[in-house]
Amino acid sequence: QVQLVESGGGLVQAGGSLRLSCAASGRTFSDYAMGWFRQAPGKEREFVATITWNGGSTYYADSVKGRFTISRDNAKNTVYLQMNNLKPEDTAVYYCAASGYRRTDHSPRSPREYKYWGQGTQVTVSS
Repeated sequence: QVQLVESGGGLVQAGGSLRLSCAASGRTFSDYAMGWFRQAPGKEREFVATITWNGGSTYYADSVKGRFTISRDNAKNTVYLQMNNLKPEDTAVYYCAASGYRRTDHSPRSPREYKYWGQGTQVTVSS
């Protein structure tokens, strides 16, 4: 079993920044691709970013490309999402997820490719 705990959400003005963290425990964190998703009220959960097991490859949704950066520290079993130049449309609950892809170069983007999920952290961007 894997436990994921997100932190770092909050209220920020448009143009501001936040850094989300996701602490993992329960299995060999460093072997698996990790991702961030978000879900706004009344909308489906959508892909935000993913990073391969060794950090060698990242992939972003077009809506956040150039503003968000995903990274990981395998020594700390933690994945991060640095969010800059935030917009009101970024308002959502952000979820960290752990995939089942072990030591591959695949960048999973569908929620179905992820096995474990955190409880989510709220990000609210005011205009």
